[in-house]
This record gives sequence, structure tokens and C-alpha cells, in this order.
Amino acid sequence: MEIDPFEINFTPLPGSTFTNLFRLFAQNHFRVDAIGIPRALYSLFLSGVMSPLNVWEKIRFDKKVKNTPIEKHPLFIIGHWRSGTTYLHNLLSQNRNFAYPTTFQTVVPAIFIRFEKLIKPIVEASLPPTRPEDNVPLGADLPQEEEYAMGNLCPYSFYNGWCFPRKMEFYYRFVCMEDVSERVINEWKRVYLYYLKKIAFLNPGKQLLLKNPANTGRIKLLLEMFPDAKFIHIYRNPYHVFMSMKRDIEAEMSLYCIQKPKDDETIEREMAKLYLQMMKKYFREKELIPEGDITEVRYEDFISHPFEEIKRIHEELSLPGFEEHKEIFKEYIASQSKIKPHVYKFDEELKEKIYNYWSYTIDKWGYDV
Repeated sequence: MEIDPFEINFTPLPGSTFTNLFRLFAQNHFRVDAIGIPRALYSLFLSGVMSPLNVWEKIRFDKKVKNTPIEKHPLFIIGHWRSGTTYLHNLLSQNRNFAYPTTFQTVVPAIFIRFEKLIKPIVEASLPPTRPEDNVPLGADLPQEEEYAMGNLCPYSFYNGWCFPRKMEFYYRFVCMEDVSERVINEWKRVYLYYLKKIAFLNPGKQLLLKNPANTGRIKLLLEMFPDAKFIHIYRNPYHVFMSMKRDIEAEMSLYCIQKPKDDETIEREMAKLYLQMMKKYFREKELIPEGDITEVRYEDFISHPFEEIKRIHEELSLPGFEEHKEIFKEYIASQSKIKPHVYKFDEELKEKIYNYWSYTIDKWGYDV
């Protein structure tokens, strides 16, 4: 994995609250490798500069945010990373009945209510036009997964394992929230609810549309918080997810990390282990979701017939707004037609290795290469 230590703009750590950044460094015994020194200094500087703004926004809006009701049950898009969650999120967000976290609101989750005009130009300047792992557009106002925001507000986020890869396994535990204390779970719930209330505060009366692959392993916790929540689970050929996820980790971890990553074999093994743990937990907890509150989407069907699938999703989950937005859906689908999934080649050895890792879902969904 090639790492440019002076590529500092893309690491998510500068948007962290200073308190959270200190906790993350403390969890890692303040270990920063040579390749991560510029990113660590950059993160500490920006986080420190924004710290008074964090305090000001908290004082000014804390009571209003806490009193903000989430009037409509959230709609959660779940599914493992690289399974089409982003395209589905972006397409559904064309329905103006929904509100969603933007990239800006996940990068600086503590100060986006009051200081958007001041901070957003800095965020926009640091973002590349497309994501590093593919050619999907990236912009400050586009929908984004709130796992990034959680990583900047508390130490219990999947992506912290890419910033601090020496403790990757430790941070991966917070996807399924197994083998963690009740105190951690309660803190995660509190921070998550507060963040979602901030989004709701800026979008009164709208239903929250939330996309977070890590939530695939947290169904029970989400239902404890939102008993009437609705879910869309999108799944993809595990052979292709495996290859795409490896590319994703290599592209993004090299931009996030402030420690030297572990060897490729360890990274692959932990990736495969988390996938299996997450999917098994999803299928166990899926049974807790009331009938009519979840729909399944096969990635290959969605890519082939996105308009028909988005219509079906609205119908099965009784979501408002399809008819009034159907032309907007069509326009957005047409605008994405030039984006093509990466094509992978498999020899028998690679195919066998992936099957040995993930036969559970390969057999359950009936996939081949």
C-alpha cells in the first residue's frame, strides 16, 4: 500500500472534536508513525482551531437540538460496503420528502448548524471531484454516510480503524457492537441520536434518509431507538464485493491512516471476518423488523433496472413522493449512465479463496462469479 505522508487533506480526523481526537490518540497510546506525522499535526491544528466553534455551537443550540423531535421514522439504507448503497442513497435523495446528512455535515458534525458559511469553503477545497476508490462524484452538499460523523464525535466508528490501522480489529468491533460494554453502547446511542436530531433540526418535518453500511450489524440497536424505522437492505455478489472492498481499503486507508497499516494478508483476513460477522448478525436480527418495514434489493437488478427498483421500494415501504418525483428519478439515472462498475477477473485459486471466506452468503443468495 503506497502512502504519501504529505497527502493530508483527505483524512477525516481534522473534523473531529478536539475531545474526541484526544480520546482516539489516547486509545492508541499516542502512537503516530512517521508516515502519519503530517496528518496528525494537520488534524490536531484544525481540530484545535475549530474547538471554540464546537463549544459555541453546543451552548447556542444544545437545548433546541435536544428538544427537536424526530417526527417520522427514519429510513435506513443498509448493506455491506461496495454493495451499491451510495447509488441507492443518491437516487432516493432526489425525493425531496427526505432529509439526509451531507458530506459537509459528516466532515464537521459539531459545527455545521452555525458555521456553514465559514467552514464549508474549507471542506469544499479539500474534497476531490470524485471518490478515491471510484469515479462517483463527491461534493460537500451531496448525501453521505453518517459513520464518518460518528467517527468525529466518538471513538466508536468503523473508519477509525482506517485512521489507526494498528488497532483495526478494535475499531471493527463497533460495527456489530458485540463484546463491548453497555457503557459504550449507551454512549454510541446518545451521540447518534443527538447527531440525527441536528439533521432533523435543520430539516423540520422531513423523514431522515440514512445510509450507513456499518448499521447492517446494528439492527437491534436501531430498533431500540426507532421501533417504527424502515430498512432497505441492498446486497451484491460477494465475489465482487470482496474485490471491490480490497480496492476501496487500499485507496482510502492510504489517505486516512496516521499509522503504518498492517500487512495485506492481515487486512484481508480482518475484512473477510467482519463481513461474515456482520452478515450473520444481520440475518439474525432481520427477524426483529416488523413485516412491511424492510425490503431487499439485489444490486445486479438495481443496476440493470434502477427506475423499476426505486418504484418497487416506494411501493413496498409505502414511501411518499414517487409520482411527483419520477421524472427527477429518471433524469438522475440518465446522468449516472456513464459510471460503470469495475470489471474483475477471477482464476480458480482466487474464486476458491473467496468461497472459503464467504460461502455463507454465496450459497444463501445463489451467486457464482
